[in-house]
Amino acid sequence: MEFLTDLAIWLRQLWVVWLLLLFLGVCAWAFWPKNRKRFEQAARIPLEDNNEEK
Repeated sequence: MEFLTDLAIWLRQLWVVWLLLLFLGVCAWAFWPKNRKRFEQAARIPLEDNNEEK
């Protein structure tokens, strides 16, 4: 039973590390200079007037 308790503790710590790495990866991708133009275009989408009547 002690093995399962130790395993559960180890897996909880691993899960925290995994989420931290995932968060840092998403932040790095979002702030990478190569993606700036794509995000600026996406930020302007709500302001564009593309109401084409058919």
